[in-house]
Amino acid sequence: MDAFTPQQTTELVCRIGYKKSTMRLDKIFFNSFMSGPLLGFGCAVAVSTEAAPWYQENAPGLIRTIGATYFPIGLVMIVLSGSDLFTSNIMFMTCAVLDRRITIIDVLKNWAISFFGNLAGMLFFVAIICGYGGVFQLDAYKTETINFATLKIVDPQWHQIFLRAIGANWLVCFAVFVSISSREIVSKILAIWFPTATFVALGLDHVVANMFFIPIAIWNGAPGISVGYYIWKSMIPATLGNIVGGGIFVGGMYWYLYLTGENDVEVDFNIGSLSSAMTAGGPMGHKGINGKVHSTVANGRSLEDEKISLPHSGAQMMSGIGRELSADKYAKRNGLVGEEERV
Repeated sequence: MDAFTPQQTTELVCRIGYKKSTMRLDKIFFNSFMSGPLLGFGCAVAVSTEAAPWYQENAPGLIRTIGATYFPIGLVMIVLSGSDLFTSNIMFMTCAVLDRRITIIDVLKNWAISFFGNLAGMLFFVAIICGYGGVFQLDAYKTETINFATLKIVDPQWHQIFLRAIGANWLVCFAVFVSISSREIVSKILAIWFPTATFVALGLDHVVANMFFIPIAIWNGAPGISVGYYIWKSMIPATLGNIVGGGIFVGGMYWYLYLTGENDVEVDFNIGSLSSAMTAGGPMGHKGINGKVHSTVANGRSLEDEKISLPHSGAQMMSGIGRELSADKYAKRNGLVGEEERV
């Protein structure tokens, strides 16, 4: 299996958390702003799919599951584009601060900016693309947005939204965590898809997704749902629950399991060697380049000594993010990085 181990993935999560702590504040905001519309596209597809009155009456579980299968489109676009999502930043920053690579101030600063950046981007998407764009102007769509928001905010109690939010970001952060362990795009997409679809199918509460579901209902005239009611009944409990789910059950738990009491974790980003390809391919027989058979030891020397590599465009087979995260400054553990190295 050509993937990082859970321990290596946790190490990468910490390195990404440190990297995010060094970003300029304006870049954090606009990178977070971009996540709003990207996730909003997934939310909009899910709502439009569920606008099926017959299924809502006769097979509500089925239509919710069908809608949930389209929702991960948003998270896939966010992860592959490197945009900042508040809920996944909970995992990154928690892991990095527990490993003493950043300060609690870095955590709070990142969380605040990414939260309001996501909110600004999502409200832009709700108002300009869906609202004035008339995406949900048909009565069936308007009714579904109102019914969906009612199920999200009116029917459940405050503590139920909080508990559902724990499960939602547990799954979302797990999806991002597993996607980091994957080395290529198709595996990343599959790793994201199923946990994300699961939280939507279960009707759990994700604070950034709710930044679409509730405001679009308010836009369409949902009775009894005001901005203040939304903030108190949905935004606050969902935010707190998401922090618990992503921070404790993913970031904190995997840091405890894989990094506490361990030496520095080596992460090999190079996937270009022939021996690496053989391992990735499984039990395929050690046929090498040009059909020649290479044994594990040739002429008394191993494949690593031979430096046999797969043909490629002239550079080592390492992604840009892999090349960057392999830098020594990201790998420092058990102590804050000096200011001169943070620049």
